[in-house]
Amino acid sequence: MSEHEFEPVPGLPEHLPKDERLLWQGQPHWRPLAMRAFRLREVMIYFALLMVWQVVSGLSDGSGALVALQNAISLVPLALAAVALLIGLAYASAQTTLYSITDRRIVLRIGMALPVTLNIPFAVIDGAGVATYRDGSGDIAMQLRKDDRLAYLVLWPHVRPWRYTRPEPMLRGIANSQEVAELLSNALAGASAKPIHVSSSTVAQDMRGNPAPLAS
Repeated sequence: MSEHEFEPVPGLPEHLPKDERLLWQGQPHWRPLAMRAFRLREVMIYFALLMVWQVVSGLSDGSGALVALQNAISLVPLALAAVALLIGLAYASAQTTLYSITDRRIVLRIGMALPVTLNIPFAVIDGAGVATYRDGSGDIAMQLRKDDRLAYLVLWPHVRPWRYTRPEPMLRGIANSQEVAELLSNALAGASAKPIHVSSSTVAQDMRGNPAPLAS
């Protein structure tokens, strides 16, 4: 029995009011989550450079090509362990996450060891942005009003990178991100007298994983 079996509705802490509709639910995919949130690519590059440095350093010290190569290969088990750990964390995070959009709010059920459910009413959202990537996935970030803040560590990894003073909740690594962004834009417009546009961009490759600039 999992802790989520007690949810009256998957991803929601309670049944929705009769006048509120569930518009969309989805989960992040573990691969983009591993690459952009858990920095798998950077870790792999780090170990590759470290192995190259071991070879170059050994050759410059006169250790011989075979010894230098053996020293570099000795790092392989550590590199594989680090990669396996990050993939495992990304997979666990994806499996325990469920994003929900209703016609009034966004709900994030997140957390691996300590699951939490965060409600983000449309009234506190100032803007949103979506970034799509060449792997077909996308990230949607929400800019909150200055007076409404959520803790960065509570949100991570479902938060826009490098926004520590004003954390921006983010739906990470979701498929059909443009369709979801359009749905969210329409829902925001329908719930507010002031239309909120969801800006978008296509990112060929972004090492930092930042979404497009947010419109307010």
